Amino acid sequence: MATSRTALPLFFLAHLLLFSSLPILIINYLTKLFEDDLISIVDLRLVPWGNAKLRGNNTIDCQHGPYECLLNTVEACAIDIWPQLNEHFPFINCVETLVYQRQYPEWESCFEKSGLDSKLIADCYTSGYGKELELEYAAETNNLHPPHKYVPWVVVDGQPLYEDYENFISYVCKAYRGSSIPKACSELSIDKIIQGKSTHPVCYKETTVPSLSS
Repeated sequence: MATSRTALPLFFLAHLLLFSSLPILIINYLTKLFEDDLISIVDLRLVPWGNAKLRGNNTIDCQHGPYECLLNTVEACAIDIWPQLNEHFPFINCVETLVYQRQYPEWESCFEKSGLDSKLIADCYTSGYGKELELEYAAETNNLHPPHKYVPWVVVDGQPLYEDYENFISYVCKAYRGSSIPKACSELSIDKIIQGKSTHPVCYKETTVPSLSS
């Protein structure tokens, strides 16, 4: 019997210092997919658009200012250049870690740490191709049903988890239909989804917050 995989799109802001739960979701929670071999049953997609808006002439207006747009585009380029999750995820995880540590201006150090070529990202960004990727993510995000209300916006098997996003592993295990059950799922009580739902910090689309300085 073929192994089924559970879709897990994740719509997230590239960096958000004022709402540290967002980089924490990347650093502390998504990394568990790799540690517990859950990645073998998950189709994880990272979508770096968040609450940005399109203005006239396809101008992108990021909720937290130009630096957020920069990192959104950098991460979009990384995903496109290195489509394999095991290649682009360590880089994005590194960037988000620096965000959480309030050291986001040092994001370029992640190239050396991840063993990736910075020139490829620079070419993607300066050529305008990175913006094209962002416009594609904008269209995907804006076509979500139901529409996203805030970020992070985590979707498992077509269903948004709303403010219970940090319990996404429980939802992944419940949605999984394959024959080989990962250890993390076999040890998990699925009842936790119903009995243990909780809410976590989010950033709403219409929230007004200070811009990040460059």
